[in-house]
Amino acid sequence: MSTFLLCTDLDRTLLPNGTLPESPQARPLLKEFVDRESVHLAYVTGRDLARVEAAMQRYSLPVPDWLIADVGASLYRVNGGSRWRCPDWDERHARCWRGQSWQELAALLKDVTPLTLQEPSKQGRYKLSFYHPLEADVEQLRTEIQPLLRAQRLATKLIFSVDDINHIGLLDILPESADKLCAIRFLMTGHDYCPQQTLFAGDSGNDLEIFESDIASVIVANASASIIAKARQLADAASTSGQLYVARGGFHGMNGNYAAGILEGLSHFYPDQIRTLPAAVTSIHACGHG
Repeated sequence: MSTFLLCTDLDRTLLPNGTLPESPQARPLLKEFVDRESVHLAYVTGRDLARVEAAMQRYSLPVPDWLIADVGASLYRVNGGSRWRCPDWDERHARCWRGQSWQELAALLKDVTPLTLQEPSKQGRYKLSFYHPLEADVEQLRTEIQPLLRAQRLATKLIFSVDDINHIGLLDILPESADKLCAIRFLMTGHDYCPQQTLFAGDSGNDLEIFESDIASVIVANASASIIAKARQLADAASTSGQLYVARGGFHGMNGNYAAGILEGLSHFYPDQIRTLPAAVTSIHACGHG
C-alpha cells in the first residue's frame, strides 16, 4: 500500500480555536487515523516553528512527519523530537529575496500607511507579515507595494487573508517561490507522494491556491462563508471543482468543524482510508453524503 499524505492547516482547521464548537470525538478519531504507519502527516500553517510546537503542546496534537511553516516559506522534516529545516527549499527563496532580510524588506514599505508590522515572533527568514484594516482596498495596496519591491529586483508574492477572530486583515509577503501550494508540491515531488493518495484540509485565505488546484481538498465547515464562496469560484474557473469538498456536518454525528471536517473530507475522497477506523465511523459512510 502506498503512503497516504494528509496535509492540514492548523488555526481553525485542526486547532479548535475559532468561535464555533468542536465535536469532542473528532481529534481522537483523527489521531487514530494518522497514527497508522501508512499515513504521513504534514502541518501546513502560517505559524513559525516555535508557535507550532506551542500549539502541539497546548492541544496535544500528533507529532507530524513534515512541517510546512511560515505560509510555506519554511519546510521541516520531523522525527520525534528532532526537526531538520530543508536547505533545498531555503535556497530557492534566497535567490528571490537577493539575500535581504525581512527587516530590510519592511524598511522599503515603511511609508505604506495602512500597513502595521506584525510582531517579530510572526516574521520569518523568508516571511514578512503585516496587519491592515479590513476596510483597506487590497488591490490598491497590491498596486502600491509591488513597484517598491520590484524596484529592488525582488521576486515576491503577496498573500492577503483575514483573521476573523480579531477582525483584522493580514498580509504575508513571501519569496515568489514560496506559498503553501508550492511547498506541498515540492514535498510530494521530492518524496514520491502520490496525488491520488493526498488530501489537504484548510479554512483560510492563504489556502485558496490549494483549493483551486488539482489536489483533493476539504474546507472545514467552520470556515467563513466568504472563503467558501471564493474557493468555489476559483475552483469552478480552474475546472477543479471535483477536487474541492466543503464539510457540512453529519458524518459520525459530528458537526463538520475542525478535525470533524477533515474526517468528513477523508470519507468523501478516500472512503477506503477510513474503513479501519471504529465501526461507528464506517457505518455512517455507508449512508452516503447526499
